[in-house]
Amino acid sequence: MDDPLARRLARLHPKLIDFSLDRVRDLLGRLGDPQLALPPVIHVAGTNGKGSTVAFLRAMLEAAGLTAHVYTSPHLMRFNERIRVAGKLIDDGALMALLDECEAELDGEPITFFEITTAAAFLAFARRSADAVLMEVGLGGRLDATNVIDRPAATLITPVAMDHMGYLGDTLALIAGEKAGILKPGSPAIIARQTPQAGAVIEARAGALAAPLYRFGRDWRVAETPAGFAFEGRRWRLELPPPALAGRHQIDNAGTAIATLEVLDQFRVPPEAIARGLASVEWPGRLQHLRYGPLVAALPPGWELWLDGAHNPHAGEMLADFLAGWRDRPVHLIVGMQATKDAAEFFRLLAPALAGGLMRAVTVPNAPAALDATELAAAASSVGLDARPAASVAAALGEITAGAPAPARLLICGSLYLAGNAVLAENG
Repeated sequence: MDDPLARRLARLHPKLIDFSLDRVRDLLGRLGDPQLALPPVIHVAGTNGKGSTVAFLRAMLEAAGLTAHVYTSPHLMRFNERIRVAGKLIDDGALMALLDECEAELDGEPITFFEITTAAAFLAFARRSADAVLMEVGLGGRLDATNVIDRPAATLITPVAMDHMGYLGDTLALIAGEKAGILKPGSPAIIARQTPQAGAVIEARAGALAAPLYRFGRDWRVAETPAGFAFEGRRWRLELPPPALAGRHQIDNAGTAIATLEVLDQFRVPPEAIARGLASVEWPGRLQHLRYGPLVAALPPGWELWLDGAHNPHAGEMLADFLAGWRDRPVHLIVGMQATKDAAEFFRLLAPALAGGLMRAVTVPNAPAALDATELAAAASSVGLDARPAASVAAALGEITAGAPAPARLLICGSLYLAGNAVLAENG
């Protein structure tokens, strides 16, 4: 989907990613250091689950009558999705005025897309009252532009896995070290389920900083129950309904959000607000059942269309666990991915849940470094999937539905760019 705002911002710096805190600190200084005038900040890093965890936090805070500024990335269709001011998406006029203000201070000096938009978000948040700021790291943590908050109310690290190796390092320990870069002295650190290797790196960093740890499996835990799930922490014992977001992994993400609220005394969120937040939470493009629109209308009777942004092996493992529960009808895939992802491993993890299913590979439109559909299909075929390239999502949908009996489920996955540009935008 063509985005004039994205084109404008891309002209400010030739590199989409250029790790450094110097440029953003300098710009923030010229703007009067708005990051020092924010409500309590909850800073979230990790490989997968960051956005869902932020969505749970927002839903629970709002259910308790509190307001939150929210900064997330990437967006699916419109850049405005990245910035919520006191719970509302920022409007075009306010956003453009903030960017004009930032550009005027830059006076032509280079800066990255993410750095200037982070500065604009800080300005917006500093000028409007709210009870909290929920801030998602863009990439990594240690040198991410959001990591200029010296005294966050809390830091969160969702599961760490192999991804973005070209930027963060080629071992889990290196990647975990980058994520742990958001930890701050004295700020409680809520740690989601981790591998032993990633957990050890995070704990070592926390120890060096005297950051109090609140760890999954030690200090808090969640368990699925027939009626939903149970949360057990140091103070709370809660029996809760299932989250509105699909997939067992969302119980972990909800647990991370609840553990955060348990630790932070300044937010009074009673159990009934937590339950209401679980029921009302929304996070598009994450195991989303599409129920209307032209793509859904093109399906034969009895078919379902689902959408998920899973794009790395760890997310593929979570997705495979979800698909394993779909035994009542066949599952077919439409996949588009970035060339930076481990497509073969992603498909290897999904293959057991797709016995007899068809797959069509598409090139993600309007995305940097999109993997060619032919190469993507070859990666899927290498692990035994019945995969072929297709010209578009609509073409892939037509080919699969023509070649497979109903009823069935069709899942589109592999990239948030695909979810936004080629599915949600086209499907209305």
